[in-house]
Amino acid sequence: METDDARGGRWTSLRTPEREWLWRNPTVPAAARAAVRPGDAFVDAGGVEECFPTLRGAPDHGDVWSRVWTPEGPGCASVRTGSLSLRRTLSVEDGAVVATYDVSGPPGARVLHAVHALLDLSPTARLILPGAPAVTVLDQPAPGESVRTTWPDGAGVPLDVLGPDDGTARCAVVATDRVDVVDGADRLSLRWWVVRGSGPVSLVGWRNLHGWPESAPYRSVGVEPLLGAAADLATASAGETGVLDTDSGLTWQLTLTAHHEA
Repeated sequence: METDDARGGRWTSLRTPEREWLWRNPTVPAAARAAVRPGDAFVDAGGVEECFPTLRGAPDHGDVWSRVWTPEGPGCASVRTGSLSLRRTLSVEDGAVVATYDVSGPPGARVLHAVHALLDLSPTARLILPGAPAVTVLDQPAPGESVRTTWPDGAGVPLDVLGPDDGTARCAVVATDRVDVVDGADRLSLRWWVVRGSGPVSLVGWRNLHGWPESAPYRSVGVEPLLGAAADLATASAGETGVLDTDSGLTWQLTLTAHHEA
């Protein structure tokens, strides 16, 4: 994996011998992402953005994707926003990429953190989850509204399959701590959990098959492990966010393991 600490800590590559897993937006020039400053509108360049301490709301996609991160040694970098600090440590253990996130700040502080991974997937790719977890489909049937259903229903759109462009876009919060992305002979397995502190974990699925934005739609697919169970910190209910413990901390981890069937 490769990251760009000078530009929001963005993951720019997640490569195996067979493929590059991360999608890059061909409509966004590198200079546009490099010119971003705190407070700017989100630039959808692709890769993996760290969306903290919120995903939606203000600021859109959080406040750290647009900030310079401070290197703290091999695979480790940190960033501050207000009274909160986020440190990420990346390592490879037994063939898996392990991302450890340490949050520090005032005891009891509430946070959301989405690992906003946009993946380069074919129309035949599938998302596999255990069981039929609860799903909240955002902005359905209208902006600001939501529909509660179960996996894989996305308010009339199947969330577990991609297929060719159909002009739809769905964003959903799914009550799960794991997902397998299967694309032909390749599989990417993601697992995540809270180590210290408290709060739920979920998956944000972004299935945009040329349905968004309305003015100039394109195709992008997000598979986004989430610390929390909501997308907007400002409107999240009690029990829907990560909460720093009395030692002013919270730690959660994500593992990504790639497999290829020869």
